Amino acid sequence: MNKNIKNIKKARYENMYKAILTLETVDECMKFFEDLCSVTELYAMEQRFQVAELLSQGHIYNSILEQTGASSATISRVNRSLQYGADGYAIAFERMGILKPEDGEDAGK
Repeated sequence: MNKNIKNIKKARYENMYKAILTLETVDECMKFFEDLCSVTELYAMEQRFQVAELLSQGHIYNSILEQTGASSATISRVNRSLQYGADGYAIAFERMGILKPEDGEDAGK
């Protein structure tokens, strides 16, 4: 297989993301994602988001494992995304008021 083909990122279908932006309530989002995803896919995404929340709040792996049931590989993957990803979690967390303890105003007190 041509090495260049492996490095080409697939084009994103932007209309799906635009559709998500039209949803106005949590209930509408839940219905949309229930139609879009399998139960397993939804569970995995919800679990990853919960793991990201807990990591951003300073929880340790063992605590996250106990609370979410996520594997250490999933926790590690989410942690890498938080540190080196596209900052998608950071944008959402900022808008939701979810910050790492060291990012808050009371850090170090």
